[in-house]
Amino acid sequence: MCGIVGYVGDKGTVDVLISGLKRQEYRGYDSAGIAVITHDGHISSAKKAGKLQALVDELAVRPVAAGATGIGHTRWATHGAPIDANAHPHLADGGKLALIHNGIIENYAEIRDEMLAAGHEFVSETDTEVAAVLVGHLVNSTGDLRTAFAQAVNRLQGAFTLLALHVDEPGLIVAARHNSPLIVGFGDGENFLGSDVAAFVAHTHRAAAVGQDQIVALTADSVTVTDFAGNPASLEEFEVAWDASASDKGGWPSFMAKEISENPDAVANTTRGRVVDGSVTIPELTELGDDYLRGVSRIIVVACGTASYAGLVGAYAIEQWARIPVDVQLSHEFRYREPVISADTLVVSISQSGETMDTLMAVKYASEHGAKTLSICNTQGATIPRESDAVIYTHAGPEVAVASTKAFVAQITALYLLGLHAARVRGTLDATELARNAAELEAIPAKLEQVLLTGSTVAQLAKWMSDTPAVLFLGRHVGFPIALEGALKLKELAYIHAEGFAAGELKHGPIALIDHGQPVFVIVPSPRKSEVIHAKVISNIQEIRARGARIIAIAEQGDAAVLPYADEVIQIPLADPLFEPFLAVLPLQMFAMELAHAKGLDVDQPRNLAKSVTVE
Repeated sequence: MCGIVGYVGDKGTVDVLISGLKRQEYRGYDSAGIAVITHDGHISSAKKAGKLQALVDELAVRPVAAGATGIGHTRWATHGAPIDANAHPHLADGGKLALIHNGIIENYAEIRDEMLAAGHEFVSETDTEVAAVLVGHLVNSTGDLRTAFAQAVNRLQGAFTLLALHVDEPGLIVAARHNSPLIVGFGDGENFLGSDVAAFVAHTHRAAAVGQDQIVALTADSVTVTDFAGNPASLEEFEVAWDASASDKGGWPSFMAKEISENPDAVANTTRGRVVDGSVTIPELTELGDDYLRGVSRIIVVACGTASYAGLVGAYAIEQWARIPVDVQLSHEFRYREPVISADTLVVSISQSGETMDTLMAVKYASEHGAKTLSICNTQGATIPRESDAVIYTHAGPEVAVASTKAFVAQITALYLLGLHAARVRGTLDATELARNAAELEAIPAKLEQVLLTGSTVAQLAKWMSDTPAVLFLGRHVGFPIALEGALKLKELAYIHAEGFAAGELKHGPIALIDHGQPVFVIVPSPRKSEVIHAKVISNIQEIRARGARIIAIAEQGDAAVLPYADEVIQIPLADPLFEPFLAVLPLQMFAMELAHAKGLDVDQPRNLAKSVTVE
């Protein structure tokens, strides 16, 4: 969840660190800091609670001295309140060592007591300072940062990425990864470290993901990797597929506004090269093989939050097209319920970052119990794809706003592609039906462009509702998970009570929530190909309208049946019912963003949230 950057080279180190942290602001944080080994051989550091700008302002008044080796950090508090003293970096060994940390050290209390007994003092409430003091203590006994660091990480338990530097070894950063992400960036006479490639993509597109339980020794001219036991290891280099400008606002008022506008591209880019001549083939699935897909008896989708709702949408399509039962489970519940899985179970994980700790642990559990694993991910070189038997990369581009938008539609796209690929392999759809559904998917980007044109209408609606204390969302069939996602977006961004319900559940309890003036968004299915469900939703609308609800309907163009019963109608283009979620979710994303704007809230960095949840 924290953002980490490390740099050794001859550029302006402070500028490299600050720009790297700025590009990782989306990860969520409540304090920030940097430390540099200066040219005259001491550590110069600064750290401040609050947004990164607070650190920038501090540096303008009290600059950190120039040097060629530095580390930077944005913290999302776990141990200790978000105050200056608890911010990273933490210093040790008489101020000669600086260390930063992403994750949680579970045995910190035991080590802290040991270090106190050895005469060391602590100035923070964090588990991270314990690691810093331990490394400094071991440096004094070994005389060598690399040896001390290796001994320290072998004692730590939990999830961690650690970066450390010491004035006695200028030009060197040591780093370790255990259940938390770390990426190396390769430059010319300079090298980088980061929580993800955004930390250094402005300087190099050459990168490699550090493996589990590996230690990196980074200098300007070399990157040496060993495992925790000291055995040599190697890195697999990859090319970052986007440049720094992709993570800039580009004139938009917020990253979220920009990313909502990129929904059409997210679908088109994820589809590109996988739909050819009316048929769907995903080259990455050759790792699984057609024989395996023919024999799959069950799919379990594991994901959290928005990704789990994408899984729920995808389950409808996969079951209908490929005739494989699909179960969607929350990653953090999956392995604790002792799930029934076997060799013919395919576990599909969904994670935008590929580092979601709950999902990673679910994937490992599935593999250990004999299931094949497939990941759907938006981030090259991430941990979950590397732990999986196969991966379908979405190509949404970097998503900076914490609340997911374009990554969500790209995840649904990947699941639909999986469903059509499996249907072709298993022979459950004939060539005509495959071609028809593939054409529907390829038509979605243009239809999303049309939905974006409703933005001003949605913005006006949000302004009218800026003092609304609660909003409900209703849907049936594929509209149900879209109702859940619409409610989640409103909770994340506007901090108001919002709930999504399956419309058929109304009479089983939730209708008690309906009072005069209660706003209710209803995702209305097409009356053309889902007449029965459409009629039932219209009946649901009548039930809640009779009890005073204010109805905002999302309905396809030409649906006259909904007009007499809705207070507001947001129209979406005609589409096959299974493809309506792509179009129906877009107004809900825009509404949540605009309502947050109307309330004067930060839509890119909602309170208490982080983009990538890398601790359990």
